[in-house]
Amino acid sequence: MLKPKKHFAREVRRARHVSAYIVLNGRADIECQVLDISPHGAKIVTRTPSEVPGGFELAFLQDAQKRRACEVVWRRGKMLGVKFMQ
Repeated sequence: MLKPKKHFAREVRRARHVSAYIVLNGRADIECQVLDISPHGAKIVTRTPSEVPGGFELAFLQDAQKRRACEVVWRRGKMLGVKFMQ
């Protein structure tokens, strides 16, 4: 018997290709690119995904004062899906 497919309501995501930094306390920041963003999360790509911890702050290069606390919810190769913490 086939299970019914689950339908998830996806948030509207806006394609963005902006530079940002993954801010790590006590270590060098990791450069990344924000591929898309929604009010509650983002998809980012970095050259060194294995160095990214489960939680960090994301600082946008356009506005270094604007930082968002993030939690990683998925990893696929060099891409990471993060949710913004309130």
